[in-house]
Amino acid sequence: MAIHDLPELTARAPPRTPLVGLDLGEKTIGVAVSDATRMIASPLETIRKTKFTDDAAALFRLMESRGAGGIVIGLPVNMDGSEGARCQSNRAFARNLLRLRDLPIAFWDERMSTMAVNRMLIGEADVSRARRAEVVDKAAAAWILQGALDRLRNG
Repeated sequence: MAIHDLPELTARAPPRTPLVGLDLGEKTIGVAVSDATRMIASPLETIRKTKFTDDAAALFRLMESRGAGGIVIGLPVNMDGSEGARCQSNRAFARNLLRLRDLPIAFWDERMSTMAVNRMLIGEADVSRARRAEVVDKAAAAWILQGALDRLRNG
């Protein structure tokens, strides 16, 4: 299966299955999951990166445990809209996933998602720095996935 745009992703993912959102960092993968109606994204887990096959296996286990039917990967586009090395890395991650498993994948512009999540955790939730480090990646994944879900719902 190929990488799709958001509307095509939902058309190819089995109906009434959750979607998984990923925030790919250098050391971690933040994972979020939607509900089966694809209305609400929730932070799920942070995978500490080791080697790709182990990371992919952990991701696939999470997807299977939730019955997820597709993946939305955050794409860290530069502020001017150009794509740099991090975007290339995230695209390569998606291609490598597809080599292991045939599943629908789409990208979502994640510009400033981690910054927005950190602001929310500091300002609204008054979360300590140590606790933020534990939750920021999966919260950023939920932010990414929620943005994609909102876009799908609102056209």
